[in-house]
Amino acid sequence: MPKKLKEKKIISSVSDTQDIQGTKYFNYQGLFEKASEIALYYGFNPIELPNLEQESLYSAGIKEKTKQILPSFQVENKTQITLKKEAAPSIVRIYVEKKLQTTIQPIMLYHYGSYFYSKFAGDNKTPIENRRFGLDILGTYKSIADTTIIKVIMTILCEAGFNNLCVQINSIGDTTSQQLYKKAILSYYTKNISNLCVNCKKQLKINPLNLLVCNNSTCQNVKTCAPESLNFLNTSMKTHFREVLEYLDIMKIEYEINNSLIGETNYYNQTIFQIIDTTNIKKQILIEKLNNKNKKKKKAIVNNSNQNTIVLAVGGRYDDLAKQLRLKKDLPAVGATINVDYIINSPFHKTINSRINKKPRVYFIQLTLEAKQKSLPVIEILRCAHIPIMHSLTKDRLSAQLALAEKLEIPYTIILGQREALDDTIIIRNMLTCSQDTIPINQLANYIKNKLK
Repeated sequence: MPKKLKEKKIISSVSDTQDIQGTKYFNYQGLFEKASEIALYYGFNPIELPNLEQESLYSAGIKEKTKQILPSFQVENKTQITLKKEAAPSIVRIYVEKKLQTTIQPIMLYHYGSYFYSKFAGDNKTPIENRRFGLDILGTYKSIADTTIIKVIMTILCEAGFNNLCVQINSIGDTTSQQLYKKAILSYYTKNISNLCVNCKKQLKINPLNLLVCNNSTCQNVKTCAPESLNFLNTSMKTHFREVLEYLDIMKIEYEINNSLIGETNYYNQTIFQIIDTTNIKKQILIEKLNNKNKKKKKAIVNNSNQNTIVLAVGGRYDDLAKQLRLKKDLPAVGATINVDYIINSPFHKTINSRINKKPRVYFIQLTLEAKQKSLPVIEILRCAHIPIMHSLTKDRLSAQLALAEKLEIPYTIILGQREALDDTIIIRNMLTCSQDTIPINQLANYIKNKLK
Protein backbone atom coordinates (compact mmCIF):
# COMPACT_ATOMS: atom_id res chain seq x y z
CA MET A 1 0.00 0.00 0.00
CA PRO A 2 1.26 3.46 -0.78
CA LYS A 3 2.25 5.49 2.24
CA LYS A 4 -0.14 8.21 3.26
CA LEU A 5 1.23 11.64 2.68
CA LYS A 6 1.46 13.70 5.84
CA GLU A 7 -0.77 16.73 5.76
CA LYS A 8 1.14 19.95 6.13
CA LYS A 9 0.13 21.77 9.29
CA ILE A 10 -1.21 25.24 8.55
CA ILE A 11 0.59 27.97 10.45
CA SER A 12 -2.00 29.73 12.61
CA SER A 13 -1.98 32.77 14.86
CA VAL A 14 -0.70 32.54 18.42
CA SER A 15 -3.45 31.81 20.95
CA ASP A 16 -4.90 34.80 22.83
CA THR A 17 -3.89 37.18 20.05
CA GLN A 18 -6.08 38.50 17.25
CA ASP A 19 -5.68 39.66 13.68
CA ILE A 20 -7.45 42.98 13.22
CA GLN A 21 -8.55 43.86 9.71
CA GLY A 22 -11.36 45.40 7.67
CA THR A 23 -14.19 47.08 9.58
CA LYS A 24 -12.79 46.00 12.94
CA TYR A 25 -9.50 47.76 12.20
CA PHE A 26 -11.33 51.03 11.55
CA ASN A 27 -13.36 50.53 14.76
CA TYR A 28 -10.10 50.42 16.72
CA GLN A 29 -8.71 53.35 14.72
CA GLY A 30 -11.86 55.43 15.27
CA LEU A 31 -11.75 54.88 19.03
CA PHE A 32 -8.05 55.74 19.17
CA GLU A 33 -8.62 58.94 17.15
CA LYS A 34 -11.51 60.06 19.37
CA ALA A 35 -9.61 59.22 22.58
CA SER A 36 -6.56 61.11 21.29
CA GLU A 37 -8.68 64.12 20.34
CA ILE A 38 -10.20 64.27 23.84
CA ALA A 39 -6.82 63.76 25.54
CA LEU A 40 -5.19 66.52 23.50
CA TYR A 41 -8.03 68.89 24.35
CA TYR A 42 -7.42 68.32 28.07
CA GLY A 43 -3.69 69.00 27.70
CA PHE A 44 -2.19 65.51 27.25
CA ASN A 45 0.60 64.88 24.74
CA PRO A 46 1.21 61.66 22.80
CA ILE A 47 3.96 59.17 23.57
CA GLU A 48 4.61 55.71 22.16
CA LEU A 49 5.89 53.09 24.57
CA PRO A 50 8.16 50.27 23.31
CA ASN A 51 6.84 46.70 23.41
CA LEU A 52 10.13 45.48 24.88
CA GLU A 53 11.58 46.49 28.25
CA GLN A 54 14.30 45.26 30.55
CA GLU A 55 12.90 42.58 32.85
CA SER A 56 14.38 44.42 35.83
CA LEU A 57 11.98 47.31 35.17
CA TYR A 58 9.15 45.06 36.39
CA SER A 59 10.96 42.82 38.88
CA ALA A 60 12.48 45.80 40.75
CA GLY A 61 9.04 47.04 41.75
CA ILE A 62 7.59 43.68 42.82
CA LYS A 63 7.01 43.44 46.56
CA GLU A 64 5.84 39.84 46.45
CA LYS A 65 6.24 36.74 44.30
CA THR A 66 3.92 36.75 41.32
CA LYS A 67 2.65 33.96 39.10
CA GLN A 68 2.27 36.20 36.09
CA ILE A 69 5.77 35.73 34.74
CA LEU A 70 6.37 36.36 31.04
CA PRO A 71 9.10 34.65 29.04
CA SER A 72 12.26 36.68 28.59
CA PHE A 73 15.43 36.46 26.53
CA GLN A 74 19.00 37.60 27.01
CA VAL A 75 20.76 40.07 24.72
CA GLU A 76 24.49 40.55 24.13
CA ASN A 77 25.21 42.48 27.33
CA LYS A 78 23.40 39.77 29.36
CA THR A 79 20.40 42.02 29.95
CA GLN A 80 17.10 40.16 30.23
CA ILE A 81 14.43 41.54 27.87
CA THR A 82 10.69 40.91 28.21
CA LEU A 83 7.40 42.06 26.71
CA LYS A 84 5.73 45.21 28.04
CA LYS A 85 3.33 44.29 30.86
CA GLU A 86 2.25 47.64 32.28
CA ALA A 87 2.43 51.31 31.35
CA ALA A 88 3.47 52.94 34.65
CA PRO A 89 7.01 51.45 34.90
CA SER A 90 7.75 52.46 31.29
CA ILE A 91 6.39 55.97 31.88
CA VAL A 92 8.57 56.44 34.97
CA ARG A 93 11.63 55.11 33.12
CA ILE A 94 11.07 57.56 30.25
CA TYR A 95 10.52 60.46 32.69
CA VAL A 96 13.91 59.81 34.34
CA GLU A 97 15.87 58.70 31.27
CA LYS A 98 14.76 61.68 29.17
CA LYS A 99 15.19 64.07 32.15
CA LEU A 100 11.62 65.32 31.88
CA GLN A 101 11.91 66.69 35.42
CA THR A 102 13.88 69.58 33.91
CA THR A 103 10.87 70.62 31.77
CA ILE A 104 7.67 72.42 32.76
CA GLN A 105 5.66 70.34 35.23
CA PRO A 106 3.38 68.45 35.31
CA ILE A 107 4.01 66.12 32.38
CA MET A 108 0.73 64.90 30.85
CA LEU A 109 0.92 61.95 28.46
CA TYR A 110 -1.42 59.66 26.54
CA HIS A 111 -0.48 56.38 24.87
CA TYR A 112 -1.97 53.41 23.06
CA GLY A 113 -0.62 49.93 22.43
CA SER A 114 -0.46 46.25 23.27
CA TYR A 115 0.36 44.87 26.71
CA PHE A 116 1.16 41.28 27.56
CA TYR A 117 0.55 39.13 30.60
CA SER A 118 0.48 35.45 31.52
CA LYS A 119 -2.29 33.85 33.57
CA PHE A 120 -0.54 30.52 34.03
CA ALA A 121 2.21 29.41 36.36
CA GLY A 122 5.01 26.92 35.74
CA ASP A 123 6.31 26.28 32.25
CA ASN A 124 3.18 27.51 30.50
CA LYS A 125 4.04 31.17 30.00
CA THR A 126 2.25 31.90 26.72
CA PRO A 127 1.67 35.68 26.71
CA ILE A 128 -1.83 37.09 26.32
CA GLU A 129 -2.18 40.32 24.35
CA ASN A 130 -4.42 43.16 25.50
CA ARG A 131 -4.75 46.58 23.83
CA ARG A 132 -5.10 49.62 26.08
CA PHE A 133 -5.36 53.38 25.86
CA GLY A 134 -3.71 55.15 28.77
CA LEU A 135 -3.30 58.54 30.43
CA ASP A 136 -0.64 59.63 32.92
CA ILE A 137 0.17 62.84 34.81
CA LEU A 138 3.61 63.10 36.45
CA GLY A 139 5.18 65.75 38.63
CA THR A 140 2.29 66.85 40.87
CA TYR A 141 0.63 65.66 44.09
CA LYS A 142 -2.46 67.82 43.45
CA SER A 143 -5.84 66.06 43.69
CA ILE A 144 -6.96 67.78 40.48
CA ALA A 145 -4.58 65.47 38.62
CA ASP A 146 -6.43 62.36 39.88
CA THR A 147 -9.75 63.94 38.93
CA THR A 148 -8.57 65.00 35.47
CA ILE A 149 -7.59 61.41 34.67
CA ILE A 150 -11.01 60.14 35.81
CA LYS A 151 -12.89 62.85 33.89
CA VAL A 152 -11.06 62.23 30.61
CA ILE A 153 -11.45 58.45 30.88
CA MET A 154 -15.18 58.87 31.58
CA THR A 155 -15.54 61.20 28.58
CA ILE A 156 -13.83 58.72 26.25
CA LEU A 157 -16.05 55.87 27.47
CA CYS A 158 -19.20 57.97 27.00
CA GLU A 159 -18.15 58.80 23.43
CA ALA A 160 -17.67 55.05 22.87
CA GLY A 161 -21.31 54.39 23.79
CA PHE A 162 -21.16 53.54 27.50
CA ASN A 163 -23.79 55.58 29.32
CA ASN A 164 -24.19 53.58 32.56
CA LEU A 165 -20.86 54.28 34.22
CA CYS A 166 -19.79 54.37 37.84
CA VAL A 167 -16.42 55.14 39.41
CA GLN A 168 -15.50 52.72 42.20
CA ILE A 169 -12.89 54.47 44.28
CA ASN A 170 -10.78 53.95 47.39
CA SER A 171 -7.60 55.20 49.04
CA ILE A 172 -4.96 53.06 50.72
CA GLY A 173 -2.86 56.10 51.68
CA ASP A 174 0.91 56.41 51.83
CA THR A 175 3.42 53.78 52.97
CA THR A 176 2.78 54.42 56.67
CA SER A 177 -0.99 54.17 56.23
CA GLN A 178 -0.60 50.94 54.25
CA GLN A 179 1.60 49.34 56.91
CA LEU A 180 -0.96 50.08 59.63
CA TYR A 181 -3.76 48.81 57.42
CA LYS A 182 -1.91 45.59 56.57
CA LYS A 183 -1.34 44.86 60.25
CA ALA A 184 -5.03 45.34 60.99
CA ILE A 185 -6.05 43.11 58.06
CA LEU A 186 -3.55 40.43 59.10
CA SER A 187 -4.81 40.47 62.67
CA TYR A 188 -8.47 40.31 61.60
CA TYR A 189 -8.07 37.45 59.13
CA THR A 190 -5.80 35.49 61.47
CA LYS A 191 -8.64 35.48 64.00
CA ASN A 192 -10.97 34.20 61.26
CA ILE A 193 -8.53 31.82 59.57
CA SER A 194 -10.80 28.78 60.09
CA ASN A 195 -13.38 30.40 57.77
CA LEU A 196 -10.94 31.09 54.91
CA CYS A 197 -10.45 29.10 51.71
CA VAL A 198 -7.17 27.27 51.10
CA ASN A 199 -5.77 29.94 48.77
CA CYS A 200 -6.53 32.77 51.23
CA LYS A 201 -4.73 30.90 54.00
CA LYS A 202 -1.64 30.88 51.77
CA GLN A 203 -2.06 34.54 50.78
CA LEU A 204 -2.29 35.52 54.44
CA LYS A 205 1.45 34.80 54.72
CA ILE A 206 2.34 36.50 51.42
CA ASN A 207 0.15 39.62 51.27
CA PRO A 208 -2.97 39.82 53.46
CA LEU A 209 -4.47 42.55 51.23
CA ASN A 210 -4.99 39.93 48.51
CA LEU A 211 -7.71 38.37 50.66
CA LEU A 212 -9.93 41.36 49.91
CA VAL A 213 -10.30 40.32 46.27
CA CYS A 214 -11.16 36.65 46.87
CA ASN A 215 -14.49 35.63 45.29
CA ASN A 216 -15.05 32.58 47.50
CA SER A 217 -18.46 32.94 49.20
CA THR A 218 -17.15 32.10 52.69
CA CYS A 219 -14.29 34.58 52.33
CA GLN A 220 -16.77 37.20 51.10
CA ASN A 221 -18.75 36.75 54.33
CA VAL A 222 -15.60 37.23 56.40
CA LYS A 223 -14.72 40.37 54.42
CA THR A 224 -17.95 42.18 55.38
CA CYS A 225 -16.52 43.06 58.82
CA ALA A 226 -12.88 43.53 57.74
CA PRO A 227 -11.04 46.79 58.59
CA GLU A 228 -11.31 49.56 55.99
CA SER A 229 -8.27 51.36 54.59
CA LEU A 230 -9.91 54.79 54.92
CA ASN A 231 -9.76 54.47 58.72
CA PHE A 232 -5.96 54.30 58.61
CA LEU A 233 -5.28 57.40 56.50
CA ASN A 234 -3.31 60.27 58.02
CA THR A 235 -4.58 63.86 57.79
CA SER A 236 -2.95 64.73 54.45
CA MET A 237 -4.15 61.48 52.84
CA LYS A 238 -7.71 62.11 54.08
CA THR A 239 -7.62 65.66 52.71
CA HIS A 240 -6.40 64.47 49.31
CA PHE A 241 -9.10 61.80 49.05
CA ARG A 242 -11.84 64.19 50.20
CA GLU A 243 -10.80 66.72 47.53
CA VAL A 244 -11.03 64.06 44.81
CA LEU A 245 -14.56 63.14 45.92
CA GLU A 246 -15.56 66.82 46.04
CA TYR A 247 -14.38 67.26 42.44
CA LEU A 248 -16.46 64.24 41.39
CA ASP A 249 -19.50 65.67 43.19
CA ILE A 250 -19.13 69.02 41.43
CA MET A 251 -18.89 67.28 38.03
CA LYS A 252 -21.86 65.04 38.95
CA ILE A 253 -19.85 61.91 38.21
CA GLU A 254 -21.47 58.87 39.82
CA TYR A 255 -19.13 57.10 42.24
CA GLU A 256 -19.11 54.66 45.12
CA ILE A 257 -16.44 53.93 47.70
CA ASN A 258 -15.23 50.34 47.34
CA ASN A 259 -13.32 49.36 50.49
CA SER A 260 -12.07 46.17 48.80
CA LEU A 261 -10.37 48.06 45.97
CA ILE A 262 -6.61 47.77 46.49
CA GLY A 263 -5.42 47.90 42.87
CA GLU A 264 -2.02 46.69 41.77
CA THR A 265 -0.37 46.30 45.17
CA ASN A 266 3.10 46.28 43.62
CA TYR A 267 3.11 50.06 43.31
CA TYR A 268 -0.29 51.75 43.81
CA ASN A 269 -0.80 54.14 46.72
CA GLN A 270 -3.35 56.77 47.76
CA THR A 271 -6.19 57.04 45.22
CA ILE A 272 -7.21 53.82 43.46
CA PHE A 273 -10.20 53.60 41.14
CA GLN A 274 -11.90 51.53 38.49
CA ILE A 275 -14.67 52.55 36.12
CA ILE A 276 -17.38 49.95 35.70
CA ASP A 277 -20.31 49.43 33.37
CA THR A 278 -23.43 49.20 35.56
CA THR A 279 -25.83 48.10 32.79
CA ASN A 280 -26.06 44.51 34.05
CA ILE A 281 -26.32 45.65 37.67
CA LYS A 282 -29.21 48.00 36.88
CA LYS A 283 -30.84 45.27 34.82
CA GLN A 284 -30.59 42.83 37.73
CA ILE A 285 -32.14 45.38 40.14
CA LEU A 286 -35.04 45.90 37.72
CA ILE A 287 -35.57 42.14 37.35
CA GLU A 288 -35.57 41.67 41.12
CA LYS A 289 -38.20 44.40 41.48
CA LEU A 290 -40.36 42.80 38.79
CA ASN A 291 -39.95 39.37 40.37
CA ASN A 292 -41.03 40.75 43.74
CA LYS A 293 -44.18 42.15 42.12
CA ASN A 294 -44.84 38.85 40.34
CA LYS A 295 -44.41 36.61 43.38
CA LYS A 296 -48.14 36.40 43.90
CA LYS A 297 -48.61 35.43 40.26
CA LYS A 298 -45.85 32.81 40.61
CA LYS A 299 -44.06 34.21 37.59
CA ALA A 300 -40.36 34.89 37.40
CA ILE A 301 -38.18 36.72 34.91
CA VAL A 302 -34.90 34.97 34.19
CA ASN A 303 -31.81 37.10 33.64
CA ASN A 304 -29.30 35.32 31.43
CA SER A 305 -26.76 38.17 31.35
CA ASN A 306 -23.45 37.92 33.14
CA GLN A 307 -23.77 39.62 36.50
CA ASN A 308 -20.05 40.03 37.12
CA THR A 309 -18.85 43.63 37.36
CA ILE A 310 -17.55 44.75 33.97
CA VAL A 311 -14.40 46.81 34.51
CA LEU A 312 -13.72 49.15 31.59
CA ALA A 313 -10.77 51.11 33.02
CA VAL A 314 -8.47 51.01 36.04
CA GLY A 315 -6.13 53.58 37.53
CA GLY A 316 -4.58 55.18 40.55
CA ARG A 317 -1.59 56.94 42.04
CA TYR A 318 1.88 55.41 41.91
CA ASP A 319 3.99 58.00 43.79
CA ASP A 320 6.22 55.27 45.30
CA LEU A 321 7.09 53.50 42.05
CA ALA A 322 10.13 55.67 41.29
CA LYS A 323 11.79 54.67 44.58
CA GLN A 324 10.94 51.02 43.98
CA LEU A 325 12.82 51.35 40.70
CA ARG A 326 15.86 52.44 42.75
CA LEU A 327 15.54 56.14 42.02
CA LYS A 328 16.63 58.66 44.64
CA LYS A 329 13.26 60.23 45.45
CA ASP A 330 9.52 59.82 44.99
CA LEU A 331 7.91 60.94 41.76
CA PRO A 332 4.25 62.00 42.17
CA ALA A 333 2.26 60.32 39.40
CA VAL A 334 -1.25 59.16 38.57
CA GLY A 335 -2.50 57.19 35.60
CA ALA A 336 -5.19 54.97 34.14
CA THR A 337 -5.74 52.61 31.23
CA ILE A 338 -8.83 51.64 29.22
CA ASN A 339 -9.35 48.03 28.13
CA VAL A 340 -9.76 48.78 24.42
CA ASP A 341 -10.32 45.15 23.39
CA TYR A 342 -13.33 44.86 25.67
CA ILE A 343 -14.72 48.22 24.52
CA ILE A 344 -14.60 47.27 20.82
CA ASN A 345 -16.12 43.82 21.36
CA SER A 346 -18.84 45.01 23.75
CA PRO A 347 -22.46 45.04 22.50
CA PHE A 348 -22.74 48.57 23.94
CA HIS A 349 -19.87 49.92 21.83
CA LYS A 350 -20.87 52.79 19.55
CA THR A 351 -18.83 52.79 16.36
CA ILE A 352 -16.72 55.93 15.97
CA ASN A 353 -15.91 56.65 12.35
CA SER A 354 -12.22 56.86 11.60
CA ARG A 355 -11.11 60.05 9.88
CA ILE A 356 -8.92 58.08 7.48
CA ASN A 357 -11.82 55.83 6.45
CA LYS A 358 -13.95 58.29 4.46
CA LYS A 359 -16.96 57.22 2.43
CA PRO A 360 -15.92 57.27 -1.26
CA ARG A 361 -17.65 59.91 -3.42
CA VAL A 362 -16.07 58.82 -6.68
CA TYR A 363 -15.47 55.42 -8.27
CA PHE A 364 -12.56 55.30 -10.71
CA ILE A 365 -12.99 53.01 -13.73
CA GLN A 366 -10.13 52.35 -16.12
CA LEU A 367 -10.10 50.32 -19.33
CA THR A 368 -7.21 49.06 -21.50
CA LEU A 369 -3.49 49.00 -20.76
CA GLU A 370 -2.97 52.66 -21.76
CA ALA A 371 -5.60 53.75 -19.22
CA LYS A 372 -4.07 51.63 -16.47
CA GLN A 373 -0.69 53.26 -17.11
CA LYS A 374 -2.23 56.67 -16.34
CA SER A 375 -4.46 55.49 -13.49
CA LEU A 376 -2.05 56.05 -10.60
CA PRO A 377 -1.38 59.72 -11.51
CA VAL A 378 -5.18 60.25 -11.64
CA ILE A 379 -5.56 58.74 -8.16
CA GLU A 380 -2.79 61.04 -6.90
CA ILE A 381 -4.62 64.11 -8.29
CA LEU A 382 -7.72 63.17 -6.28
CA ARG A 383 -5.69 62.34 -3.16
CA CYS A 384 -4.06 65.77 -3.21
CA ALA A 385 -7.52 67.31 -3.54
CA HIS A 386 -8.77 65.25 -0.53
CA ILE A 387 -11.51 63.60 -2.58
CA PRO A 388 -12.21 60.08 -1.27
CA ILE A 389 -12.37 57.50 -4.06
CA MET A 390 -12.65 53.77 -4.63
CA HIS A 391 -11.20 51.76 -7.49
CA SER A 392 -10.29 48.29 -8.63
CA LEU A 393 -7.25 48.59 -10.87
CA THR A 394 -7.06 44.84 -11.44
CA LYS A 395 -10.49 44.67 -13.12
CA ASP A 396 -10.85 45.19 -16.88
CA ARG A 397 -14.56 44.94 -17.72
CA LEU A 398 -16.64 48.13 -17.68
CA SER A 399 -19.85 46.37 -16.60
CA ALA A 400 -18.23 44.77 -13.52
CA GLN A 401 -16.81 48.09 -12.33
CA LEU A 402 -20.08 50.00 -12.94
CA ALA A 403 -22.03 47.32 -11.07
CA LEU A 404 -19.74 47.69 -8.05
CA ALA A 405 -20.11 51.49 -8.10
CA GLU A 406 -23.92 51.13 -8.17
CA LYS A 407 -23.88 48.56 -5.35
CA LEU A 408 -21.85 50.93 -3.15
CA GLU A 409 -24.16 53.85 -4.07
CA ILE A 410 -21.25 56.06 -5.07
CA PRO A 411 -22.63 59.23 -6.73
CA TYR A 412 -19.99 59.72 -9.46
CA THR A 413 -17.77 57.52 -11.58
CA ILE A 414 -14.79 58.70 -13.57
CA ILE A 415 -13.92 56.61 -16.62
CA LEU A 416 -10.53 56.48 -18.31
CA GLY A 417 -10.47 54.51 -21.58
CA GLN A 418 -7.95 54.20 -24.40
CA ARG A 419 -9.16 57.31 -26.21
CA GLU A 420 -9.21 59.42 -23.03
CA ALA A 421 -5.72 58.20 -22.13
CA LEU A 422 -4.40 59.38 -25.50
CA ASP A 423 -6.21 62.76 -25.29
CA ASP A 424 -5.42 63.39 -21.60
CA THR A 425 -9.14 63.63 -20.88
CA ILE A 426 -11.50 61.75 -18.57
CA ILE A 427 -15.25 61.02 -18.44
CA ILE A 428 -17.29 62.00 -15.35
CA ARG A 429 -20.57 60.10 -15.04
CA ASN A 430 -23.45 61.01 -12.70
CA MET A 431 -24.69 57.61 -11.46
CA LEU A 432 -28.14 58.96 -10.57
CA THR A 433 -28.98 60.78 -13.85
CA CYS A 434 -26.61 58.75 -16.10
CA SER A 435 -25.43 62.06 -17.63
CA GLN A 436 -21.73 62.44 -18.33
CA ASP A 437 -19.12 65.00 -19.35
CA THR A 438 -15.64 64.73 -20.80
CA ILE A 439 -13.05 67.12 -19.40
CA PRO A 440 -9.22 67.51 -19.39
CA ILE A 441 -7.57 65.49 -16.63
CA ASN A 442 -5.91 68.62 -15.17
CA GLN A 443 -9.41 70.04 -14.45
CA LEU A 444 -10.67 66.85 -12.75
CA ALA A 445 -10.18 67.89 -9.10
CA ASN A 446 -11.95 71.26 -9.44
CA TYR A 447 -14.78 69.75 -11.48
CA ILE A 448 -15.45 67.01 -8.89
CA LYS A 449 -15.26 69.49 -5.98
CA ASN A 450 -17.87 71.73 -7.63
CA LYS A 451 -20.16 68.74 -8.27
CA LEU A 452 -19.88 67.56 -4.67
CA LYS A 453 -20.77 70.93 -3.12
